[in-house]
Amino acid sequence: MKRHVALVGFMASGKTTIGRKLARKLRWPFCDTDALIVQSHGPIAAIFASEGETAFRRYESDAIQAALARDAATVIALGGGALTVPRNRNLIGEHAYRIFLKVPAEQILARVRRSRELRPVLGASPTLESVGALYASRIPEYEKADHVVEAARRSDATVVAEIVEWLRGTVAQ
Repeated sequence: MKRHVALVGFMASGKTTIGRKLARKLRWPFCDTDALIVQSHGPIAAIFASEGETAFRRYESDAIQAALARDAATVIALGGGALTVPRNRNLIGEHAYRIFLKVPAEQILARVRRSRELRPVLGASPTLESVGALYASRIPEYEKADHVVEAARRSDATVVAEIVEWLRGTVAQ
């Protein structure tokens, strides 16, 4: 049975920011799977550098499983590549309402460039082409979400309000 809300989307699409605000609005706990990984295994860039992406995806699957095992309904921010793993897609689809925060590649690139956080799958100098290609490979899974929010250049409050309204209509049915 679905009881959680999982925010999906590309890196830097606002999943953590919107997730915290949505959780506050719903009065639900918030969980960021990347934060769980960092807490247990260290910085994500270091994991990629020393153990590789396969190990990171394994840790990510464990973090997703832990988040979904919570008794209380929780807002969960997933990593941008979480849906690349079939097991994750199945678990999330079974236990959470998936909300895709859709932001264009140009806006993603601007956010990534402003961030101090290294995005290992993009490298140190991401380009619009590299962001666009990776985004294009992932978007088919993102678009299978239960609800898609066009989040480009919208305020956090507007995005949160849309999600709350959608949840009210969906959960009430």
